[in-house]
Parts: sequence; structure tokens; C-alpha cells
Amino acid sequence: METIRLASAKELDIEKTFECGQCFRWNRDEKGVYTGVVRGYPARVWADGGEVYLCSDAPEALWRDYFDLSRNYEEISRFNGSDYLDRCVQYGMGIRILRQEPWETLCSFIISQCNNIARIKGIVERLCQTFGDELRFDRHTYYSFPGPEKLACLLPEDLAPLRCGYRASYLIDAARSVCSGQIELESLISADAAGAKKALLGISGVGEKVANCVVLFGLYHMEAFPIDVWIRRALKEHFPSDFDPACLGQYAGLAQQYIFYYARSGES
Repeated sequence: METIRLASAKELDIEKTFECGQCFRWNRDEKGVYTGVVRGYPARVWADGGEVYLCSDAPEALWRDYFDLSRNYEEISRFNGSDYLDRCVQYGMGIRILRQEPWETLCSFIISQCNNIARIKGIVERLCQTFGDELRFDRHTYYSFPGPEKLACLLPEDLAPLRCGYRASYLIDAARSVCSGQIELESLISADAAGAKKALLGISGVGEKVANCVVLFGLYHMEAFPIDVWIRRALKEHFPSDFDPACLGQYAGLAQQYIFYYARSGES
């Protein structure tokens, strides 16, 4: 295991980043240390003295890519928006858009439909414990996220231990779509955002919101702007009726995360 300094806590606020609804496998302990699994590598992340540190067996390059550390977020957070959006940006500064594994992201946001974050995390963890591979790290056992081939051969009833309800058939359909080559997630990274979204909408159970979340968090098209109940309410209350997220430019998805985090805080 190696401990590395990732970034300053100003550049990367781990609490904001992990708690803003974009990921579901990071868990915080009573000391503020987050533990999670990314691409089969468990890790611990914590802030101390204004710096963020990470301990893992994975190459440092994986983490710098995952946390999108090569991008200057202060620079790309300058939106020509309203006073409300300015407040959202200031409140959420330190959030980074994680570059998550595409298949895991697709499954996670299928599970997220009509669900709260605590329940989503529980279902995702049961999915990993039931069908993933065992991983040992720091004297503890973790589990990898199961690949599509693990789910494609199953029936919805086989996912009963997950307690994910009607979403079971959607997960299996997604797995079969990926395994058959109908959906090539890696190729959608280099496609344009509209084309990637159109492809994802062909999967049973994937609607506008889920598709946009996958395009943003799993395919890295930062112009994607997912709209859920929190965003819809914020848009209705604080933006013109004819507001088009496209006016926020190529980093509209980052603006979306600032709005989402601020709207859920109760500060607005």
C-alpha cells in the first residue's frame, strides 16, 4: 500500500465530491475517512491539514484520472448565469466530476431510479457482495463491481437478494446489451454527447435522467445536464421559464452538480 498526496482540500473537497449524488461506493467513518472501491482497487481517502491523501495499491495515475485532477475547476466554474447560480458555485466549490467506470455507472443510475441515496448505496453494495470478486485491503474484505458477463446469464429472480424490485430486469437487460455488443460503452466515450445519450436510451429502463447521468459521470461528456426532482425544482424557482442548460456551455454538467448540491443543502 502507498499513501499519496492527491490535492489540496480546496481543489478537492472529498465530502462534497462523494456526497453530491454522483457516486455510491464511498463510505465515511466517524473520523471523516472515506473508503471505497474503484475499478477493483479499494482505497482510503482523507483530508488533513488542508491536504487530501489517499492510500491504495492502485497506480497513482488511476486516481489522478478518477478525480479529474488535471483540470482547473476554478477556471471552468465561471458561468454566465444568475446570482443564484453564483451562490451554488461558491457553496459547492471543491466538487469534482469523478471519471467513473462506465458499466458501474450505468448500473448504479439504473438502480437510482425513484430511490434515495442510502437505499441506492445498499443495493449497489449487495450487488457487489453477491456477484463481485472478493478483495483484501488493509486487513478488510471488499468486493469488486461485477462485470456485465456476471449478470447477463441471470434471470430477474436471481437478483432477489439485492432487493432492487423492478430494476432487476433493467440491470439484466443492460448487461445483455453490453455483452452482445449492442451497446459499446467505451466507444461512447469518444462519441458526441447526443449520440451517446441516444444509444443509452435504447436500453430498457433507461430514460432521459439516467442516460444523462451516465453520459456525464461514466462517459465524461461534461456538457450533459441531468434533471431530477431537485434540479427541476431549482430551475422552476430560480431560472427563467425558457432556460436552456446548453447556455452554460461545455461544463454545464459541473454547473448541474453545484445546483444539485446547493438545492439539497437547504441553504436556498
